[in-house]
Amino acid sequence: MDYKKYIKIVENWPKEGIQFKDITPLMDNGKAFKSAVDEIVEFAKEKEIDIIVGPEARGFIIGCPVSYALEIGFAPVRKEGKLPREVIKVDYGLEYGSNRLTIHKDAIKPGQRVLITDDLLATGGTIEATIKLVEELGGIVAGCAFLIELTYLDGREKLDGYDVLTLMQY
Repeated sequence: MDYKKYIKIVENWPKEGIQFKDITPLMDNGKAFKSAVDEIVEFAKEKEIDIIVGPEARGFIIGCPVSYALEIGFAPVRKEGKLPREVIKVDYGLEYGSNRLTIHKDAIKPGQRVLITDDLLATGGTIEATIKLVEELGGIVAGCAFLIELTYLDGREKLDGYDVLTLMQY
């Protein structure tokens, strides 16, 4: 399926010079969204995934229907202060400054095979941080799956050695 026809390019958002890739038209189309989720589900089946992990918020949008289809769990990765129980944390760099992501300390069991999902692979910083969290808990990152990859930002380089699925590239 040509998923790009369901992506709306929004010029100069959230700031001047950015071409934002809006996935909501894809989500609005049940057949297109199901097809995209189904492709990720097939990738996950090949990898024998035990649990899905997704960073907030759009990683939830992609990961939850995948975990539902596979009848396996979903573990959220959230910004600091958003998870109610004991967490582990990782800091990662942004273009200007830094951010911190957290995951519940008991979200991943040692040896579990994990698929990390998100809507977009851009610079790779968020996913690299998510990988660190999963691996610190003893999980095995068996793959990463995205709707969109912005190839000109070279995020895939930070995922060297990991199996990556992207449904669209810009």
